[in-house]
Amino acid sequence: MAKDWRSRAGTPFACQKQTASGSRGMVVSNHPLASAAGAEMLAAGGNAIDAAIATLFTLTVVEPMMVGLIGGGMAHIRLADGSHRVIDGQSTVPLAVRGDTFRSKPGSAHDVFDTVDDENLTGPKAVATPGSLKAWCETLRRFGTMSLADVMQPAIKHASRGFAVTPYLHECISDAAREMLKDKPIAARYLPDGKPLQVGDRLVQADYAETLTQIARDGEAALYGGPLGDILADYMQAKGGFIGRDDLRAYKVVERQPVRGKYRGFDILGPPPPAASGVHIVQMLNILEGYDLGAMGFGTPATIHLLAEVLKIAFADRAAATADPDFVRVPVERLTSKAYADERRAAIDQSRAQAWSAGVRQLEGAHTTHMTVADGDGNVVATTQTINNLFGAKILIPGLGMVPNNYLNLFDPRPGHALSLAPGKRVTTSMSPMMALRDGKLVYALGLPGGKRIFPSAMQALVNLIDHGMSLQEAVEAPRVWTEGNALEVEQAVPDSIRAALRAMGHDVLPVAAVAGGMNAIQFHADGTLSGAACWRADGTPIGLAGGLARAGVRFTLERRP
Repeated sequence: MAKDWRSRAGTPFACQKQTASGSRGMVVSNHPLASAAGAEMLAAGGNAIDAAIATLFTLTVVEPMMVGLIGGGMAHIRLADGSHRVIDGQSTVPLAVRGDTFRSKPGSAHDVFDTVDDENLTGPKAVATPGSLKAWCETLRRFGTMSLADVMQPAIKHASRGFAVTPYLHECISDAAREMLKDKPIAARYLPDGKPLQVGDRLVQADYAETLTQIARDGEAALYGGPLGDILADYMQAKGGFIGRDDLRAYKVVERQPVRGKYRGFDILGPPPPAASGVHIVQMLNILEGYDLGAMGFGTPATIHLLAEVLKIAFADRAAATADPDFVRVPVERLTSKAYADERRAAIDQSRAQAWSAGVRQLEGAHTTHMTVADGDGNVVATTQTINNLFGAKILIPGLGMVPNNYLNLFDPRPGHALSLAPGKRVTTSMSPMMALRDGKLVYALGLPGGKRIFPSAMQALVNLIDHGMSLQEAVEAPRVWTEGNALEVEQAVPDSIRAALRAMGHDVLPVAAVAGGMNAIQFHADGTLSGAACWRADGTPIGLAGGLARAGVRFTLERRP
């Protein structure tokens, strides 16, 4: 493992945050109040699952632009017995939607899913059947130790009394303002008097606090077949949306086994289809294993060029063959095999950029949040949750206080493709709650938000840790790159000289402020301690639990003085 990556770095950088350490638990999320909610559960004697669910509910309050109960997600859980499972709470296509329900915008590229009037992007017609709430409640019942009412208390508290708007939330509201102003309920909340909430303003969500209180009492049944579901279905019917009561009653959470791969002595585990992440991270690492990236250096033209080429390969294969496995037979074994990696690697030109087409086919038959939690007993949760785009469908459901997803924008409006619409089909996602083991012991758990840029960024973090020998904090904060075949996005920290060298190799280089969102991660040390790290791209905050109860037999006596 390369330990002196700085001496060969083409892109030097400085970290802006610090790690946290602990021995009894660690919670890392993209908002300090959410991390504190999870830490509170650990301090009260709960396990990592209790802490994760408390964190997620609180994130729906303090990160409403990223995650909500009318959304979906993936959770990667490692239990204390060493077993792994992926809980798929992804949203599904409503039963009333067909492959030709939307009309593709004339002239749209094959990989652009824009529709006439943006019906699949904003408004009620963009909303898919939610899975988040049911997945969280089922996960808590199966693997947690605390009651739903207990883990929801922090979220209810912050919704009812309010919290201070951060610069990050203010920027997100500003970015989405134009579309949100078209919907009076969401505009009233986030754009009072037509202007975005300012930094430091108190955001109170009393109606959502009432919704959360009802869920704490009645569980997921309140939405899936209960009065909250009636409100949602009636709203959709009145506004031309597709979700009906039958969609909510029929929704099922699915447990899956993670995809596994090997990279330089590490076992890499991630979500299987319909997530694209586990398959294509393993695929890319298999290709990169044929190069000495440590010797090539971090952020050098040679290293970035290879990253760009494997990203283009992965995205070409993803577009051709990765989707809901109930509808498309995804060639997982082929994509994750070392032999397939050898074939693709052999076609890479290390001196020139090139276009790539898919090497596999179907076997016929973007804004998110992430959090990572570990307790002192070996239970670990890495989970990514989303309402898809910033503020989802850009509407708010009166009577619920919830912002719904716009997941239907992730489906191809043209029939006959891997990602085409079909009733009940689950969303294909780039969510990457990843874990890396060595000799059977967990070493890293990480993930991040960011749409199509998620799994490429997670892959780069693993390369940073394994090949470049970075610390956890360095790995999550390091400058990233991304492409799916067109422009090569590079974060602005990549120097001009590196960009020029990449252009000379044929890359269309596009400097950007950030590639994907705020990564958070936990490292598990051999002595049993934990490190937690979050990066500068969001309000990420690690909180470690250390210390413990008093030593047995300790007594304190008070002497009575005369």
